[in-house]
Amino acid sequence: MHNQSISIFSTCPPSNFSRADSYLRQVAEIARWSEAEGCEGILVYTDNGLVDPWLVAQTIVTHTERLCPLVTVQPVYMHPYAVAKMVASLAFLHGRRVYLNIVAGGFKHDLNALHDSTPHDERYARVVEYTSLIMALLRTSQPVTHEGPYYRVTNLTMTPPLPAELMPGVFVSGSSAAGLDAARAIGATAVQYPRPVAEYADVTPFGVAEAGIRIGIIAREDAADAWRVARSRFPEDRRGQLAHQLAMKGSDSKWHEQLSQLGREGGDDEHNPYWLVPFENFKTFCPYLVGSYERVADEIARYIGVGYRPFILDVPASPEELEHIRLVFQRGTSRVPS
Repeated sequence: MHNQSISIFSTCPPSNFSRADSYLRQVAEIARWSEAEGCEGILVYTDNGLVDPWLVAQTIVTHTERLCPLVTVQPVYMHPYAVAKMVASLAFLHGRRVYLNIVAGGFKHDLNALHDSTPHDERYARVVEYTSLIMALLRTSQPVTHEGPYYRVTNLTMTPPLPAELMPGVFVSGSSAAGLDAARAIGATAVQYPRPVAEYADVTPFGVAEAGIRIGIIAREDAADAWRVARSRFPEDRRGQLAHQLAMKGSDSKWHEQLSQLGREGGDDEHNPYWLVPFENFKTFCPYLVGSYERVADEIARYIGVGYRPFILDVPASPEELEHIRLVFQRGTSRVPS
């Protein structure tokens, strides 16, 4: 699933929905499915309620041959030197590239528990300095000295050195103006939770080097079959709706606010492939596209036409589901002008 400059990432299941005695097996299995279907990498979440993402990344690397972990990194959790050391160590031990998904932190109760009261936009200013220092350490074998508002290092050298071909790709949330500014400042891929594609009106609205989206896909040859699968997998759930409402109250993330607003404006309409019921019922953290291969492929082609390049899929339900998604991307990318 990597053609016409389109790279596809799947997503690793979060540990809080899994049993301790089966979680690593599940991670390894989904990583192997993702690699078999040609994914470039796999997103690994982080927050106060999840296991350490670097240990999950280690499991992914040891059970695949080329799949790249997209490790979510929260500045409050780790010093930039520790992140650079993890990247360099995985490269040294396994010859594997990783991607970094740098998040500012959107759940206020997580931040409060760590006594981090930094305002939303300032957290993105911190992200810029944080990521710049990580990349400076990884780009050179020479000592690095840096003094900024958030971090200071003096004559700090990264050992082992990182081969240039294994430099990490960097993703940053681009759902807010502050996030887009951060992505521009560090040359990162701005990741967004997309609106229905018709709302973009063929305009590239980003002003960044590269933009990607998080999206789930359920597609079948016949649209009715796709909707049956979708509603069976993500039934409406009052407990989930309450959990979603609580998460909204505890978040200042712009993407959470934007998707929730879209959900209030929209509905459950089989004529519209853009579907937010899984998000609204606290089953996923992204919108879905549901329908026939042809209809969903048309939507994907239009998102590519807007300017989106990396696509980060939701947690795959099965290898067969990834095969359905691969067919959608084959058809979608074939409709995009060279």
